[in-house]
Amino acid sequence: MEQRISLVTLGVRDLARARRFYERLGWTGQTVSGTVFVQVGAMALVLWGREELARDAGIVDAQTDGFGGVALAQNVRSRTDVDDIVEAALEAGATVTRPPGETFYGGYAGYFTDPDGHVWEIAHNPGFPMGEDGAITVPDFGDADQAPDLPA
Repeated sequence: MEQRISLVTLGVRDLARARRFYERLGWTGQTVSGTVFVQVGAMALVLWGREELARDAGIVDAQTDGFGGVALAQNVRSRTDVDDIVEAALEAGATVTRPPGETFYGGYAGYFTDPDGHVWEIAHNPGFPMGEDGAITVPDFGDADQAPDLPA
Protein backbone atom coordinates (compact mmCIF):
# COMPACT_ATOMS: atom_id res chain seq x y z
CA MET A 1 0.00 0.00 0.00
CA GLU A 2 1.49 3.31 -1.06
CA GLN A 3 1.95 5.93 1.67
CA ARG A 4 -0.63 8.45 0.52
CA ILE A 5 -4.20 9.54 1.10
CA SER A 6 -6.45 10.40 -1.86
CA LEU A 7 -9.59 11.59 -0.08
CA VAL A 8 -10.78 12.47 3.39
CA THR A 9 -14.53 12.06 3.75
CA LEU A 10 -16.30 13.84 6.58
CA GLY A 11 -19.65 12.41 7.59
CA VAL A 12 -21.80 15.47 8.23
CA ARG A 13 -25.22 15.86 9.83
CA ASP A 14 -26.38 18.64 7.45
CA LEU A 15 -24.76 18.70 4.00
CA ALA A 16 -25.99 22.18 3.04
CA ARG A 17 -24.76 23.66 6.32
CA ALA A 18 -21.37 21.97 5.95
CA ARG A 19 -20.99 23.21 2.37
CA ARG A 20 -21.86 26.77 3.41
CA PHE A 21 -19.25 26.59 6.18
CA TYR A 22 -16.44 25.55 3.82
CA GLU A 23 -17.52 28.08 1.20
CA ARG A 24 -17.32 30.83 3.84
CA LEU A 25 -13.72 29.71 4.35
CA GLY A 26 -13.16 30.32 0.65
CA TRP A 27 -13.21 26.67 -0.47
CA THR A 28 -15.11 25.81 -3.65
CA GLY A 29 -16.93 22.51 -4.00
CA GLN A 30 -19.16 20.67 -6.42
CA THR A 31 -22.28 18.86 -5.27
CA VAL A 32 -23.01 15.58 -7.00
CA SER A 33 -24.98 12.54 -5.87
CA GLY A 34 -25.57 13.90 -2.39
CA THR A 35 -21.89 14.66 -1.75
CA VAL A 36 -19.68 17.72 -2.01
CA PHE A 37 -16.22 17.29 -3.54
CA VAL A 38 -13.54 19.90 -2.86
CA GLN A 39 -10.12 19.72 -4.52
CA VAL A 40 -7.49 20.28 -1.82
CA GLY A 41 -4.05 20.10 -3.37
CA ALA A 42 -3.30 16.58 -4.61
CA MET A 43 -6.31 15.12 -2.82
CA ALA A 44 -9.98 15.81 -2.15
CA LEU A 45 -12.15 16.61 0.82
CA VAL A 46 -15.58 15.02 0.56
CA LEU A 47 -18.62 16.03 2.59
CA TRP A 48 -21.26 13.32 2.80
CA GLY A 49 -24.15 12.51 5.12
CA ARG A 50 -22.88 10.73 8.23
CA GLU A 51 -25.38 7.87 7.96
CA GLU A 52 -24.69 7.39 4.24
CA LEU A 53 -20.93 7.24 4.86
CA ALA A 54 -21.38 4.71 7.66
CA ARG A 55 -23.66 2.55 5.51
CA ASP A 56 -21.24 2.67 2.57
CA ALA A 57 -18.37 1.66 4.88
CA GLY A 58 -20.31 -1.31 6.22
CA ILE A 59 -20.64 0.22 9.70
CA VAL A 60 -23.83 -1.23 11.18
CA ASP A 61 -24.63 1.51 13.69
CA ALA A 62 -22.97 4.88 13.16
CA GLN A 63 -23.96 5.94 16.67
CA THR A 64 -22.68 3.01 18.74
CA ASP A 65 -19.94 1.25 16.75
CA GLY A 66 -17.29 3.84 17.63
CA PHE A 67 -17.66 5.43 14.20
CA GLY A 68 -16.01 8.85 14.26
CA GLY A 69 -17.66 10.13 11.09
CA VAL A 70 -14.42 10.24 9.10
CA ALA A 71 -13.09 7.92 6.42
CA LEU A 72 -9.68 8.05 4.79
CA ALA A 73 -9.46 6.78 1.22
CA GLN A 74 -6.75 5.71 -1.13
CA ASN A 75 -7.57 5.60 -4.82
CA VAL A 76 -5.62 2.92 -6.66
CA ARG A 77 -5.00 2.09 -10.29
CA SER A 78 -6.91 -1.19 -10.62
CA ARG A 79 -9.53 -3.47 -9.10
CA THR A 80 -6.76 -5.99 -8.41
CA ASP A 81 -4.97 -3.36 -6.32
CA VAL A 82 -8.15 -2.96 -4.24
CA ASP A 83 -8.33 -6.71 -3.61
CA ASP A 84 -4.61 -6.96 -2.79
CA ILE A 85 -4.56 -4.02 -0.38
CA VAL A 86 -7.71 -5.06 1.49
CA GLU A 87 -6.27 -8.58 1.84
CA ALA A 88 -2.93 -7.18 3.08
CA ALA A 89 -4.79 -5.01 5.61
CA LEU A 90 -6.70 -8.06 6.85
CA GLU A 91 -3.46 -9.98 7.27
CA ALA A 92 -1.98 -6.99 9.14
CA GLY A 93 -4.85 -7.03 11.66
CA ALA A 94 -7.56 -4.89 10.08
CA THR A 95 -11.25 -5.71 10.22
CA VAL A 96 -12.88 -5.74 6.79
CA THR A 97 -16.19 -3.91 7.13
CA ARG A 98 -17.14 -4.11 3.45
CA PRO A 99 -15.41 -6.58 1.16
CA PRO A 100 -14.28 -5.26 -2.22
CA GLY A 101 -17.06 -4.99 -4.75
CA GLU A 102 -18.83 -2.84 -7.30
CA THR A 103 -19.82 0.70 -6.26
CA PHE A 104 -22.79 2.87 -7.11
CA TYR A 105 -20.50 5.28 -8.99
CA GLY A 106 -19.14 2.67 -11.40
CA GLY A 107 -15.97 1.88 -9.51
CA TYR A 108 -14.77 -0.90 -7.23
CA ALA A 109 -13.98 -0.49 -3.53
CA GLY A 110 -13.63 -2.13 -0.14
CA TYR A 111 -13.46 -0.81 3.42
CA PHE A 112 -11.57 -1.84 6.52
CA THR A 113 -10.91 -0.46 9.98
CA ASP A 114 -7.49 -0.38 11.57
CA PRO A 115 -7.00 -1.80 15.10
CA ASP A 116 -8.21 1.51 16.60
CA GLY A 117 -11.37 1.59 14.47
CA HIS A 118 -10.28 4.23 11.93
CA VAL A 119 -12.08 3.68 8.62
CA TRP A 120 -10.19 3.28 5.34
CA GLU A 121 -11.64 2.93 1.86
CA ILE A 122 -9.52 1.47 -0.93
CA ALA A 123 -11.08 2.38 -4.27
CA HIS A 124 -10.55 2.13 -7.98
CA ASN A 125 -12.53 5.05 -9.39
CA PRO A 126 -12.02 5.42 -13.14
CA GLY A 127 -13.83 8.78 -13.03
CA PHE A 128 -11.11 10.47 -10.95
CA PRO A 129 -7.93 11.04 -12.97
CA MET A 130 -4.79 9.96 -11.09
CA GLY A 131 -1.28 11.22 -11.75
CA GLU A 132 1.82 9.06 -11.71
CA ASP A 133 2.51 10.32 -8.17
CA GLY A 134 -0.96 9.19 -7.02
CA ALA A 135 -2.42 12.70 -6.94
CA ILE A 136 -6.10 12.75 -7.86
CA THR A 137 -8.10 15.39 -9.65
CA VAL A 138 -11.76 15.96 -8.90
CA PRO A 139 -13.41 16.01 -12.33
CA ASP A 140 -15.62 18.86 -13.47
CA PHE A 141 -19.13 17.61 -12.81
CA GLY A 142 -20.62 20.38 -14.95
CA ASP A 143 -23.58 22.10 -13.35
CA ALA A 144 -22.92 20.16 -10.17
CA ASP A 145 -25.84 21.51 -8.16
CA GLN A 146 -28.19 20.22 -10.85
CA ALA A 147 -26.53 16.81 -11.19
CA PRO A 148 -28.95 13.94 -10.63
CA ASP A 149 -28.43 11.64 -7.67
CA LEU A 150 -27.04 8.25 -8.53
CA PRO A 151 -28.71 5.18 -7.07
CA ALA A 152 -27.32 4.16 -3.69
